Amino acid sequence: MNVASWVDEALSLIAPERCAFCGSADSVDGACNGCLDELPWNDVCCPGCAQPLPAAALCAKCLQRPRSFDSAWTAFVHLDPVRRGIHRFKFAAAFDQGRLLGRLMAHRLKQRGAPLPDLVIPVPIPRRKLLTRGFNQTQELARALRDVMKLNLASDAAQLRRTPQEQIGQTAAQRRRNLRGAFQVERDLSGLHVALLDDVMTTGATLDALAGAARKAGAAKIEAWALARAP
Repeated sequence: MNVASWVDEALSLIAPERCAFCGSADSVDGACNGCLDELPWNDVCCPGCAQPLPAAALCAKCLQRPRSFDSAWTAFVHLDPVRRGIHRFKFAAAFDQGRLLGRLMAHRLKQRGAPLPDLVIPVPIPRRKLLTRGFNQTQELARALRDVMKLNLASDAAQLRRTPQEQIGQTAAQRRRNLRGAFQVERDLSGLHVALLDDVMTTGATLDALAGAARKAGAAKIEAWALARAP
């Protein structure tokens, strides 16, 4: 046993890791089994936009208006306690919450058994948000996925051509208009299977706009991933 492993084991005996959701000492990797079972997993949803549904089938909106991405997947429904964890991660720099939720997302991705993408592209955020917040939460989430799944990240592949207006309170149509032409992808994605990553998927407009830019860059297959889907 090396020194680092010995220190980790000693610390776990002195101060056992507690569940991030209920505080129980009976936890493995930051969460206890009871809380894991009760988390709002998004297991049954529309494969086109990840909207939670009673049965896994394309929803009416996806049948009427296909997206620029080929499919969508999220680990959770955007409900508590996941919603609280995301909020603390984004607005209080609670990186422990981000790492935990990222690991849980990665383990769920592994259980899918689907082919992994050639590249994961995090959604870029406006410069003003980056300066205010100090970090891009989607890039931090992507790093958590990479650490567990050894995925290839392309953090600088997508850029904002312009700063869109704040989207809180906007309808789906307003969000689509607001984000039209907002992204560009200068990297050659010819023939690649890519996953676009966001923290929360509300209407899908952000990922849809980024998917359009990725398609122009040559991507052959595009998945939209997010940590959570707004119900």
